[in-house]
Amino acid sequence: MTSERLVYVVDDDDAVRRSAAFMLRHAGFQVRPVESGVTFLKLAKDAERGCVLLDIRMPEMDGLEVQQEMVKQGIDMPVVILTGHGDVEVAVQAMRAGAINFLEKPYEKEALLAAMEEAFERLENSDLKEMASSEAKVRLACLTGRERDVLEGLMTGYPNKTIAYDLGISPRTVEIYRANMMEKLRVRSLAEALRIGFAAEENVTSKPGPVTN
Repeated sequence: MTSERLVYVVDDDDAVRRSAAFMLRHAGFQVRPVESGVTFLKLAKDAERGCVLLDIRMPEMDGLEVQQEMVKQGIDMPVVILTGHGDVEVAVQAMRAGAINFLEKPYEKEALLAAMEEAFERLENSDLKEMASSEAKVRLACLTGRERDVLEGLMTGYPNKTIAYDLGISPRTVEIYRANMMEKLRVRSLAEALRIGFAAEENVTSKPGPVTN
């Protein structure tokens, strides 16, 4: 039940913690605000399992470092990253490290709740990642070469202008390819498209290479 879902809101900004906690509690989630990544790691090892809303920019230990420590310590909780405007490259790094989504501040209540619902779906269905991985290459097969190029640029963390420069096309054309790519992949957010791309990479790296003479 939703009332039993626990969210750890990890952010050094008290106002952000209060705002997120208010929205989540109003939607029926349990919330535990935590003022730093260091504090979260101290309590998380033996704490009740839940999902983590994790700020990327914090003193002492940033969100990426917290993610790395979670992996090292075996803290298996889905992570949604909070980033500042323009921090797409950092958000991509976080997703490569295992975050399932990211939200840019300031975010809408609907976006926050949708991200947390997705996080708890992942928490409650341990096969979800594997299913996504097995389907990723099939999903990507519908893209044109240019659409794949744009997706690969986004997976590197590049903004549209940089992708346009690298491909020798205009930023507007990149936007068109990006919109077409997302429509074909049937995704509503960049985070969803990135997950498909990363899952396809997992397929490539997990399979043996070709036999050579």
